[in-house]
Amino acid sequence: MSEKVENIDYRQVMEYSLDPLIIHTELKIIDVNSVAVDFFRAPREELIGVSPLDIFQETSKSSIFDRIQSAYEKPAKVIEETIYRMDGKTVDVELYCHPVRLGDTLAIQTYVKDITERKLNEKKHLETINQVNELSSSIVPLLDGIAILPLIGSFDEDRARQLLENIPLKVKKQGVNHLIIDFSGIYTLDYIVTEYLFKIYSVLSLLGVQSIFTGLRPELALIALQIDTRLSSIPTKSKVKEALISLGIDVTSSN
Repeated sequence: MSEKVENIDYRQVMEYSLDPLIIHTELKIIDVNSVAVDFFRAPREELIGVSPLDIFQETSKSSIFDRIQSAYEKPAKVIEETIYRMDGKTVDVELYCHPVRLGDTLAIQTYVKDITERKLNEKKHLETINQVNELSSSIVPLLDGIAILPLIGSFDEDRARQLLENIPLKVKKQGVNHLIIDFSGIYTLDYIVTEYLFKIYSVLSLLGVQSIFTGLRPELALIALQIDTRLSSIPTKSKVKEALISLGIDVTSSN
């Protein structure tokens, strides 16, 4: 005979929750709210008596067991997991559990929050960032031996490190002798990024590649010099067109 929560007032509190709630003790579910019934796609009577471990993937069960045991003493931290509904489909969720005493029974109340939509949005956002990163590390050939590297978006240490690792290889592979690094799409600079930019310039110089920085707005140029005075030794032009002219390219027919 499965246990039942007899505290009517507490049951009413459970039913007010907008998230699925599970009450379990000794690895048996003893009550769920209506939202949990809808979420797990199963009648309450089919959920009562089931082990809470059954909703988890095999690789997670050991850590979840330890988490449940410790939750009898104090609330556990919020975690993200992938669980199974009763119809066999998986759902990304956020879990939070804490101890609760119902009469003489010490149990655990677990909140289950569906984060499937949030995870999908995070995945799309990450894909967008990766696309921007790939675009901003693409060397675009202009003329024989001359190419441009358009920097786009915000830069952090990881993106700057990727440039340092990838750009010298791409430059040599494409046979680039002159690389125009355009900052028109960059709006912020900090010390770390500026340091990497100087390293990129230095590595390219060692490889015999001449670099020209273009598109640095006055405020960014001032910040860059305040951060690292070595940048004053790097050739700069306000526009890509001016950089091409400095390389002896006839751009009189350009707009």
